[in-house]
Amino acid sequence: MNFLKRAGLSLWSRKTRTLITFSTFVVISVMVLAGVLIKDATARASDAAQRKIGAEVTLGVDMDALASSGQLQAPQIRTGVIDRIGTSPLVDKYTYRSFNGASLQGGRKLPGKPLYPEVPASTLAFGVLDSSLEPDFASGKWKLLSGKPITGADRDKNVLLVEERLARENNLRTGDRIKLGENDPEGKRTAEFTVQGIYRDPSDAPDPEWQLDPGNRLFVTAGALSKLNGEDAATVGAATFQLKDPAAYEEFKAQAEKTAGSSFKGFELGINDKALRQMTGPLSSVSGTATAGMWLIGVAGAAVLALLAALAVKQRRAEFGVLLSLGERKGKLIAQQVAEIVVVAVLAIGLSSLFTQTLTERAGNALVRDEASAAQRKLDAWKPPPPGSTGLQEGIDQDAGPVEGADPIDRITVRLDNGSLATVAGLGLGIGLLATALPAASVLRLSPRSILSKGK
Repeated sequence: MNFLKRAGLSLWSRKTRTLITFSTFVVISVMVLAGVLIKDATARASDAAQRKIGAEVTLGVDMDALASSGQLQAPQIRTGVIDRIGTSPLVDKYTYRSFNGASLQGGRKLPGKPLYPEVPASTLAFGVLDSSLEPDFASGKWKLLSGKPITGADRDKNVLLVEERLARENNLRTGDRIKLGENDPEGKRTAEFTVQGIYRDPSDAPDPEWQLDPGNRLFVTAGALSKLNGEDAATVGAATFQLKDPAAYEEFKAQAEKTAGSSFKGFELGINDKALRQMTGPLSSVSGTATAGMWLIGVAGAAVLALLAALAVKQRRAEFGVLLSLGERKGKLIAQQVAEIVVVAVLAIGLSSLFTQTLTERAGNALVRDEASAAQRKLDAWKPPPPGSTGLQEGIDQDAGPVEGADPIDRITVRLDNGSLATVAGLGLGIGLLATALPAASVLRLSPRSILSKGK
């Protein structure tokens, strides 16, 4: 009789032991498969969040280098350098930003306090390439009520965006023209700008960074702002690049540093993944818990299976002794044990695959919802510093505030595919074979004469 037929008869005749082994394998298969499915589902959700948000790389002043150099003025970089970096195939879109004072001419009025008390209509103008990439526009906090945003197609044009309170104060509409003066109370340089869009900032509090009334803010093209203030070439103090693939950050950084050369002196590149971390925090926690549980069940299951296999060898010593005395090779006895484990494992994995997807999706979403709710409560509890304060005295870090439009992910979609089944099958069979390794070693030490004559 070959060892495969003996394995089948052994499983059938020892139904209780077979059932216990089968149940153990079902538990192992369900837990391992659930861990794999949750890990895959959270990875897909994280990838989707990355594609939605993109990788935002910021170029800003290196404050440590600025402090150590003793300089009082922050460095500037020419927009042409930023444009060359922005042409990289790794970049989806980019913008840059400068700021300077400007004054409303022709009797125009501000809805709030001026930037400079000695100049009644002085305000702050931000020079940009693409206004839609400004954080508050990108997050949806600021809404464009009419007109269109400033884009690369408007480069150096005399166009601007105004806040609705300033537009209302001066009865401005999209397409109207407004004259601005340079950032010099004694200067005579002026330029006419076209109102390209009117936006809404819902805040009534002064800007904590600039202490500026929300309505006293203009967005213009960086080139036009530089010309207004008599600069020979447009320069900016910061830039933002959105990468097509977040994983390309290191490659992009190397390219940018090579392209910019010495122009990067005093600047540093950094990737802003705060929004991504805020969204995927619950996923990371659930994935870690599922992975730890998967390995714990796997190790515990292997130990239980090893114990069952060892007991089986002890109970079947007489059977093995007879077979060995009849000339059966020890290798075939080990192969018989392996065949029994493989048959039970295959059946258990097949059964677990029928219902694990549904159970895992319910359990996984329950875990993700709990984690997301806890994360959201923490975000809701954060309070910004009071108006006129930096927050340092209150122990508040402004950068620790939540990112709007980046709510923690509270749902995952579990998908059972061939890859997941193959992974579980490999792990299950591996656990089964590992569990039979030690009992198999004891089979190699069996002596038919000793077993039949002494019973041990």
